[in-house]
Amino acid sequence: MEVPTTPSAGGYGSDAAAGGQDGGWFGRGPSGTQGTRSPGNPGTDRTAGTPGHPAERPTAPTAPTPPRTAAPAPAPAAPPASTPASASAPSATDLLRRTMAEIEPIADKVTSYFYALLFLRHPGLRDLFPAAMDAQRDRLFKALLTAATHADDPVTLTTYLTHLGRGHRKYGTLPEHYPAVGEALIGALSRHAPETWGPRTEAAWVGAYTTISQIMIDAATEDELRAPAWWQAEVVAHVMRTKDIAIVTVRPDGPYPFLAGQYTALETPWWPRVWRHYSFASAPRSDGLLSFHVKAVPAGWVSNALVHRARPGDVVRLGPPAGSMTVDHTSDSGLLCLGGGTGIAPIKALVEDVAQHGRRRSVDVFYGARRNQGLYDIDTMLRLQQSHPWLSVRPVVDDGPVGLLSGGIPEAVREFGPWHTYDAYLSGPPGMIRRSVDTLVGIGVPTHRIRHDSIEELVGATT
Repeated sequence: MEVPTTPSAGGYGSDAAAGGQDGGWFGRGPSGTQGTRSPGNPGTDRTAGTPGHPAERPTAPTAPTPPRTAAPAPAPAAPPASTPASASAPSATDLLRRTMAEIEPIADKVTSYFYALLFLRHPGLRDLFPAAMDAQRDRLFKALLTAATHADDPVTLTTYLTHLGRGHRKYGTLPEHYPAVGEALIGALSRHAPETWGPRTEAAWVGAYTTISQIMIDAATEDELRAPAWWQAEVVAHVMRTKDIAIVTVRPDGPYPFLAGQYTALETPWWPRVWRHYSFASAPRSDGLLSFHVKAVPAGWVSNALVHRARPGDVVRLGPPAGSMTVDHTSDSGLLCLGGGTGIAPIKALVEDVAQHGRRRSVDVFYGARRNQGLYDIDTMLRLQQSHPWLSVRPVVDDGPVGLLSGGIPEAVREFGPWHTYDAYLSGPPGMIRRSVDTLVGIGVPTHRIRHDSIEELVGATT
């Protein structure tokens, strides 16, 4: 299952959505090559693209570069000692947020200028990015927003940035790339936030970026000791389930530890450095094989390649596993699983995971689609139901025939329950996720029992 906005949510299928691509800030490696894999030489990867071409040569002040060895600060740097402070002076976090509020209406212009500065001052970096930049710009802006809004929450910020730092290894990101980003960031903000910019604001952003970069560098360095940056995986099976949905099974070239409910980033040989998120469609298997449910969508580069072009013998690349939508096997709570479209893939993996652990706990699955034909894996889920008396599977369609629940998953969930003692797992289109969360909270399910992965979940948590 490909993950558009919610990594554990394949939606009814999306490949072109901005959230669906695993876009970090940087990539590295010769264009169009696979490189030589090793922890010290991850090779070439990246999801990014072509910057806007400014009408005039941009200029900007040079920002101090972050240290590579200093311990990460728990919060953005304080203003310089020479700057007078008073009880009414805004905090560093307030200054960051004021800058973000000023540039938000012109986010596209700011990010275009950022990349123009980056490639002007460091032209060698331009060849490290693939063709399309739109989603990359969107992700960058949201990453900055996250840093600004969570700068005073070091635990949340560290969790978010540690994940990013580890994931960036597959692009070949190196510590020496970070100063170039910091320089371009300060240059773009100072030009486009004239109302809020000043010495204290610049100090706040330099401090924040120093913290951000050091956490990511440290996370990548630590991860390098435990795992490769990426894995090669051979396609061993390719089964078409509908005209635009395929189940693709691959064999990694080495041990690939993951948990049911997680996802990974996948790159095909036909679109180098373009990565997309897909959830694992099964629990870990003794033979080490991994399966993904992929729906081809219009303009979906990776999804169309996997569905219509990939065949056994082809080799793809996998990033590290990620995601927190996993089962707590120390609990006896029931599981309420809501899967829409190809979002049924991680739900199936969770069911298998519960079965493998041998603990009898109630698992209720609502499997949704727009139309009856969209329930492409219903036979598999019903066979699992026949094998496990603790499992209940209910198919749901938006406009369904007699005999099926209709009206959508959130509405169907209201008809059953109560669910307040269950752990809820949601995977599907972003709209389904939002409606389902609202429904579950409305019928008394505590928010700490509702689990779903979202690429931008930290940003969403601020609203």
